[in-house]
Amino acid sequence: MESQRYRHEDLFDYGCRVLERLDVPAEDAREVAGCLIKAELRGVDSHGMVRLPPYTRRVQAGVVKARPDIRLLSSGTAAALIDGDNGLGPVVGARAIDAALELARTHGTGFVGVRNSNHFGAAAYYVEKAVTEGCIGLAISNAPPNMAPFGGKKRFLGTNPVAVGIPAGQEDPLIFDASTSVVARGKIIVAAQTGTPIPQGWAIDPEGHPTTDAEQALAGAVLPFGGPKGSAISFIIDIFCGVLTGAAFALHLNTLENLATAQHVGHVLAAVRTDLFVTGGEFGERMDAILQMLKASPPVPGEQRVLVPGEIERAHELRHREQGITLAGPIAGQLARLGEELGVSVPCPRPVSFPSASAPA
Repeated sequence: MESQRYRHEDLFDYGCRVLERLDVPAEDAREVAGCLIKAELRGVDSHGMVRLPPYTRRVQAGVVKARPDIRLLSSGTAAALIDGDNGLGPVVGARAIDAALELARTHGTGFVGVRNSNHFGAAAYYVEKAVTEGCIGLAISNAPPNMAPFGGKKRFLGTNPVAVGIPAGQEDPLIFDASTSVVARGKIIVAAQTGTPIPQGWAIDPEGHPTTDAEQALAGAVLPFGGPKGSAISFIIDIFCGVLTGAAFALHLNTLENLATAQHVGHVLAAVRTDLFVTGGEFGERMDAILQMLKASPPVPGEQRVLVPGEIERAHELRHREQGITLAGPIAGQLARLGEELGVSVPCPRPVSFPSASAPA
């Protein structure tokens, strides 16, 4: 099947209907589908609709609960611990950032740890919720061991993501979201499904040798960004999200593909009210000033200008909302087969051809 372009609203509706067929409550289905579509809109297809089939299989296998009893285990003045009861990650993550925001409204800050969760998709989804409420947001999560530590050849670390969202005044908010690997493993999965080679430096094969073969990379390990720095940051995230929260960590975490047992993923979601430090209006003005300073920085030869973190993803989102989302042929095929199996009609692709994506000018 060739690549197909869809309206994002149609893919969102499809995702909701698939999940509801699995007895996921409508509100929770909207949260999961919203998280997947947010990733697609931002151009992060590794965390988009490609994740719906494995989410579905895990619910069908009974290793993820369609209707979890997400509950508060303990709380302090501005911190709390939540048990996700093995629910879908985006459902648990959304409850956790809501809890962090509620603490922040009362106490100025909210720090929420999560145990017994699952893959929670694009971390930007949660910090954008904080930014919408005028708060600085933080989202981190551990992940199954698919990354070699610096100097090692075997999997030990997760590609543990970190996202930060910071509101501004007249300028767009800063939304930063990145894995601690050179590249998200999902991009290698997409490359393997489409038969595309990966760049040198992304991963190593099972013997520890550099590889551009996506299949060998999946059998081996991805690499941390920045060598020892990325390796250390990933390790620290695992300590916060796994060791601190009581979730699984390092080699104890299960993969999405293993349908025999739960993942036991841990997250940390945090929110901070900016008016604790300066007035809301003043903070916005100061953010605008620093963002404008950054954008006014002289670029190196060959570059048009300096970009704010997350600016490319914002440009992708604006374009995809207007022009639609392109799904690679194999992924569109997977969704078609999933829909046929569950009796859910797949949305019709857009017939119009649009120009290819480009970075903001």
